[in-house]
Amino acid sequence: MAFRRRNKSYPFFSQEFLIQNHADIVFCLVVFILIGLMFEATAKTAFLFILPQYNSSISIPEGEVSVYHCGWRDCVTILFYFLITIILHAVVQEYVLDKVNRRLHLSKSKNTKFNESGHLCVFHLVSSLWSLYILITEGYLLNLSSLWENYPHVHLRFQVKFFYLFQIAYWLHALPELYFQKVRKEEIPRHLKYISLYLLHISLAYLLNLTRVGLVLLFLQYLSELGFHVARLFYFTDESHHKLFDMWAVGFILTRMVTLTLSVLAVGFGLGRVESQGMDWEAGNFNTLPLRMAVLLLVCLTQAWLLWKFIRFQLRRWREYRQEQAARRRSATRQPARTVKSGHHENGVIKAENGASPRPKKIKTP
Repeated sequence: MAFRRRNKSYPFFSQEFLIQNHADIVFCLVVFILIGLMFEATAKTAFLFILPQYNSSISIPEGEVSVYHCGWRDCVTILFYFLITIILHAVVQEYVLDKVNRRLHLSKSKNTKFNESGHLCVFHLVSSLWSLYILITEGYLLNLSSLWENYPHVHLRFQVKFFYLFQIAYWLHALPELYFQKVRKEEIPRHLKYISLYLLHISLAYLLNLTRVGLVLLFLQYLSELGFHVARLFYFTDESHHKLFDMWAVGFILTRMVTLTLSVLAVGFGLGRVESQGMDWEAGNFNTLPLRMAVLLLVCLTQAWLLWKFIRFQLRRWREYRQEQAARRRSATRQPARTVKSGHHENGVIKAENGASPRPKKIKTP
């Protein structure tokens, strides 16, 4: 991470220098913002970067609580945590994944996939636990009708708003990481697809005040993705652990079914029956039939695309398994040819013409 020794130095402002030292450069920017908190003249500006904005107080039976809503100043906060996620990415890469890679001695392609799964495994684990904690503390799991009742959900608790800001910051940071990690050109379209889908869904849930439904769907998606990347990590360490993919496949199908059912229930039926109908930008109300149908169409198309990728992945695994089984049967039926040695027998041992025992020949494995 920051201020560590380098094995090789590059010219300043060169491409290799930026890639090698990008975490240190970002760390200096973060420290510069934090120093602004020390002075009265810059403290108010520094707080724009660090703390979520647009807070207010409302009265509830238990007393007054602080709530937040969205606005353009959230972009400044997202920018700060965008820098934080770049630093955290470098920390996980250097102090965890690089040390594991040196022990595994993986190929270059497997090493790239291992690093990708390692980072996403950490992120999905933290995000799934974080979202589960919010769902439990806010009471959304025990009361599903709260996902659409009292819409629009303009007022957010601190933990809910901070969760969404951090999610947007993380998926935005994944874009420059394609350059910093030197991802191959043929792999970039695949990365851009799922990064764009995550940014689109999370941003729409935040801006359209569908944060409660979005929390549940994100929890389900992150839990499913966590199972996949854990299975892939175990597979790279030992290829005999491919059974974990079968367990993930069952969870993947269940996740798609629950996601579609919950989306139709909350967006299609739940929001269609609440009293607040119509478009009102100032009140944050976007509960109209065309918007509800557009959201449902987006969710259904995304789930269909994920299912299509899943079916292709399973068919490819099945073909590879069949080819492996066929190769094993061919190698089992193949018999090694017998070789005739020239010489004579002496006490049951073949001797060469010069009296020395012939050197045994090695049989090449198929």
